[in-house]
Amino acid sequence: MLFICNVINLNFKVMKTVYMLLVAAVLFSCKENKSNIQAAKQATIDSMEVEIARQEAIDSMQFEMAKLEKEKATKEVVVVNQPAAAAAAPAQAETPRKRKMSGAAKGALIGAGVGAITGAIVSEKKGQGAIIGGLAGAGVGAGTGAIIDNEKKKKEAQQGQ
Repeated sequence: MLFICNVINLNFKVMKTVYMLLVAAVLFSCKENKSNIQAAKQATIDSMEVEIARQEAIDSMQFEMAKLEKEKATKEVVVVNQPAAAAAAPAQAETPRKRKMSGAAKGALIGAGVGAITGAIVSEKKGQGAIIGGLAGAGVGAGTGAIIDNEKKKKEAQQGQ
């Protein structure tokens, strides 16, 4: 009878150990799932931030294009009637002024280049990293250039007053 009690007691200890190992395995897998879920959430947030930056770059470029179109549409045409003697004199051809690139466009180009290079260096998938880095860099660069343009306009307006 004592032998049977010792065997049963030993079986309980083994079962208790197996049960504890199962509980530990379940808890560990739950923590691992939570970390996977957290990583997936972070990846989603990161991709949304990249998309927002890309959309900001597109919006700023569209804003600049609309502004240029508006300037072209609002140019004033002045017609001067001259006497016939003055008409015989050769008219001086005006050389068109070269337009400077806006700060937002410069920033977008520089940011896209730096972002693409950095993305290709940092990422394991070089092509995908370059594309994502380029888009993010273009967005940040365009935003920064637009801010700098606005500050220059404010300074010019203050000096003009």
